[in-house]
This record gives sequence, structure tokens and C-alpha cells, in this order.
Amino acid sequence: MHGIVLAAGGGMRLRPLTDDLPKTLLPVTDDGRSILELAVANLAAVGIDEVVVVTGHAAAAIDAIAPELEQRYGVQLEQRFNERYDTWNNAYSVWLVRDVIARGALLVNGDTVHPVDVEQRLLAARGTADVLIAIDDDKSLGEEEMKVLLDDGRLRRITKLMDPAEAHGEYIGVTLFEPAAGEPLGAALQATFERDPGLYYEDGYQELADRGGSVAGVSIGAGVDWVEVDDHADLTRARAVTARAEGREPGVVAGDAEVSADRPADAGSDRTADRPADAGS
Repeated sequence: MHGIVLAAGGGMRLRPLTDDLPKTLLPVTDDGRSILELAVANLAAVGIDEVVVVTGHAAAAIDAIAPELEQRYGVQLEQRFNERYDTWNNAYSVWLVRDVIARGALLVNGDTVHPVDVEQRLLAARGTADVLIAIDDDKSLGEEEMKVLLDDGRLRRITKLMDPAEAHGEYIGVTLFEPAAGEPLGAALQATFERDPGLYYEDGYQELADRGGSVAGVSIGAGVDWVEVDDHADLTRARAVTARAEGREPGVVAGDAEVSADRPADAGSDRTADRPADAGS
């Protein structure tokens, strides 16, 4: 099993912090650990020692930190540059790592802060489908969430455009791929971005399911503390999430004196506000 972290997006709604830095490198703990570092730590904790990071905006910053993360977590990091990061959506980012998917992989959005329990739940569900997507079926849903409708556990629909009342939950940006998913998902993703480069990789999941592919949802359980970091308010919430996980009060984050917790939040999400989208792509 390999790891994939999607980290190509520009994070424009987190400016000025992301002027010269990918949002995956924003610190979310008091000692300065980044979203990317927490993602790598989670993957290492479940036994993954080879991780591919799809880069784009400010890719050199990830290249620079990679050796330190490799040494700290005992992993091998490969950076794979998405040359279309600023014009295409993230279906193309996932297509770029179809060869990794074909070896079996856990994919994590590079803007999501969550506990390692999520990866553990997906691994425990292996054998039930070729593609397993982590779903929060506990939280209240709004218009912006990537909503999921299941039929006897299998993916029927995944889209932001669904009526929240119809959805089983929200896809949180973590997926397990069995090797058998590599070729059919690659074809589904290619069909997706060739139809519209602005589509999400989740639209590729829909394409795969429509073609008869094996895609199932896995609940992350009740009360799981996680956040997708799209704007400054989300960043503040992410720091609170990590503080609660470590049993401490959130404090001043190392290397980030520019952001104030009372800064007004931008409405919406990077998934619709950035290039055509961001969402850890």
C-alpha cells in the first residue's frame, strides 16, 4: 500500500499566507507542524513508507521540506508536479498518479486535518470494494459539502449539487484504492477531465461508478474531529482540532504571527473559488 497526498492547489482564499507557500504547508500545531506533515504522519502510522505528493503552486517549498519529513517519519517522498495546477481541476492530479493507484494506495487531500482513525477504518474495510471513500455521516450538511448518496453501501451519487436531505453524508477527502482500481479509474478520470477540465476527481469516482466500477462508502464514525482547510476560519478550526487531539488549548502557532483568529472568514470553499477549484488538488 502506497500513500498519495494531493497538494497542488493555490489556496488563494488563504492569502497572504499562501502567496509563496502551498496551503498544505501551513502550520496547524503549536510547534509548527503543517497539514502535510500530519498527513504523512498518519500514513506512516498505518505502515505506509512510500508517499507521492502531487505538487503545483509553490512546489519548491514542498521539495525543500521533503528530506526532513522523510527522516522524521521514515518514509520515502516522491514529488510529482502537476503542470496544469492553475488551470485544471484535481481530476487531472489524481490521473497523474494512476500508476500508484494500480499498486494499491491511500489518498489524502492535502488540505484535510483528521485523525489516523480514518485511515484505519478504511484499511479495516478492505475487501468490500475496489475503491473505498471515507464518509462523515454524522454532521449536518449544507450546500458546499461534497455529498454522497449510497445504495446498499455502494456509491450512487457524489456531488456538491445534491439536496443535503438526500445525502448519506460528506466525503472527507480520504480514499483507499485496491490495485484493481488503477486501470478503470484512470480511464474514468481521463474521460472526466476530457469532458471538462474543471471537474473534480470525485466526478471521476461518479464516472467509475456509472461504468459499473466497485466504489463503496465507509463511515468514519460519530463525533470525529476533522476539518477541510479552505479559508482563514477553517485554519483557525484546524488548529483547534489539533489542540483538542493533543489535550491542550490552541496557542500561537510557530511561524505564523500574521493570521488572527478574529479575521473575517471568506464565504464558501476553495473548491469553487480558486482556479476552477482547489481542495487539496
